[in-house]
Amino acid sequence: MRIQPLHDANASAGGKDLGKLPEWDLTDLYASPDAPELKRDLDWLEQACRDFAETFEGKLADLDAAGMLEAVERQEKISAVSGRIMSYAGLHYYQLTTDAERTKFLSDCQEKLTTYTTPLVFFSLELNRLEDEFLNGLFAQNDALARYKPAFDRIRAMKPYQLSDELEKFLHDLGVVGDAWERLFDETIAGLSFTVNGEELTIEGTLNLLTDPDRPTREAAARELARVFAQNLRTFARVHNTQTKEKEILDRWRGMPTPQTGRHLANDVEPEVVEALRNAVVNAYPRLSHRYYELKRKWLGLDRMQVWDRNAPLPLEDPRTVTWDEARETVMNAYNAFDPRMGEIATPFFEKGWIDAAVKPGKAPGAFAHPTVTDVHPYVMLNYLGKPRDVMTLAHELGHGVHQVLAAGQGEMLSSTPLTLAETASVFGEMLTFQRMLDNAATDAERKVLLAGKVEDMINTVVRQIAFYDFECKLHEARRGGELTPDDINALWMSVQSESLGPAFDFMEGYESFWCYVPHFVHSPFYVYAYAFGDGLVNALYAAYQEAPEGFQDKYFDMLRAGGSKHHKALLEPFGLDATDPTFWDKGLGMIESFIDQLEAMEG
Repeated sequence: MRIQPLHDANASAGGKDLGKLPEWDLTDLYASPDAPELKRDLDWLEQACRDFAETFEGKLADLDAAGMLEAVERQEKISAVSGRIMSYAGLHYYQLTTDAERTKFLSDCQEKLTTYTTPLVFFSLELNRLEDEFLNGLFAQNDALARYKPAFDRIRAMKPYQLSDELEKFLHDLGVVGDAWERLFDETIAGLSFTVNGEELTIEGTLNLLTDPDRPTREAAARELARVFAQNLRTFARVHNTQTKEKEILDRWRGMPTPQTGRHLANDVEPEVVEALRNAVVNAYPRLSHRYYELKRKWLGLDRMQVWDRNAPLPLEDPRTVTWDEARETVMNAYNAFDPRMGEIATPFFEKGWIDAAVKPGKAPGAFAHPTVTDVHPYVMLNYLGKPRDVMTLAHELGHGVHQVLAAGQGEMLSSTPLTLAETASVFGEMLTFQRMLDNAATDAERKVLLAGKVEDMINTVVRQIAFYDFECKLHEARRGGELTPDDINALWMSVQSESLGPAFDFMEGYESFWCYVPHFVHSPFYVYAYAFGDGLVNALYAAYQEAPEGFQDKYFDMLRAGGSKHHKALLEPFGLDATDPTFWDKGLGMIESFIDQLEAMEG
């Protein structure tokens, strides 16, 4: 298959020289889409899935501990090979989502893997028909098998919501259809074109202008986003209606009590813990976002704030561009200062093609760290434009990467952390970078800019994401009453905006459609509260680090190495923290509040 050549990664952002930006080298997965190793692995996978079903289907209740361990280890090997294939196909696609060959390759891989793995559907279904006593007896006989108990527990959490074997296989096969709606969303977003001040831009470049020092430029970008979103609103409404309805049907058949239940189960978190987090944040809106944006309104010299002022730089902020080398040095210095082991794990990301940093036409927007499989390494995607916030994004995604490298030792079934804990190392990496920059601030003005930037990031991570969560809750509830028009969805979006952002804001005409570009709503319903969970957890962790730094690093690395092998209660216990304590979230929110206090004190 011909590989579409990529644009040169020595990218400039609006004429700004960022230095040499790294590109992914995906050859650690496969050399190319037509690599013989990839075909070999696909062939192996097809046979391995058939063999697994022949060996174990209908026989789990007769296995001894050694037999069950063999089943788990064979399942892990299958996961490793299928994960490698899909990681390559996905990353290859995200580099250029508008390329038809890459889209076809990803789609073909998804369809093959869905077909090949259908014989495996029996495993979790049959496992959930076994008695607890039987499984506990096997765990007691074999320590190697007992290590996998957390993975068994997560599978068995779905037991009350399990359908018949035949229906589960049908839904497994139907999964590729749902994926097609996600791809339609991705390709529509990546293919959007915006013109601001005569320059043609991608969505990433246009959103970046919302942080421009020039207010008319910010306004022009916001209005252009609204114009283009309005042109595509019917497509986005169709995607959201279909995905939300599909979820409602699945939840109804499974007997799930709420649309959020599946996410809470996947996150291994109790609904009441999420509810406590949500309520704590909503109750804190006046003390956090409302208070901060009123401060910012004064700094900007405005009577009223508009949506294009939300992420505006402060008037005293230096608008300079941060080169890639500077960004790398800033983050690596912060990581090394915390613990040289952290810097050691992060170094190969920069040197071995594990980061793709440049903004390019057709490249997926946003940023992520993808763990691939435990015998390879993670890959980080950025859209680096040289903004100070981009440095924080690098710190964030690199934190994910470090976490994923450390957790890989748990193996395929236990390395993956629930979303609620997956944000721990990323947000902690940001906090380390921020604190180092704050310590090195030369003037009060520089300190003020850093503090304000951190508060804004925290508001975006906590307040905005909980508002997004409330929007999703309303969206899924409303869809149960029938098809939603674009205007219906717009109204739901606006219902959470003024409440969360506060009285300092006016909302321009067109802002009501800004829900349409948030990928989490389509790809991972109710994902967004994990950001607020992670931020609150890290704020509490960082406070524990400041109070008792002795031995903290070792406990922190142990927590990251645990991957998904422990519940959040067990992971936080060594630090004297407990997320099930209703007052836990107030500690994290208190840190944001203390930063705003410092900013207010600077006014005096």
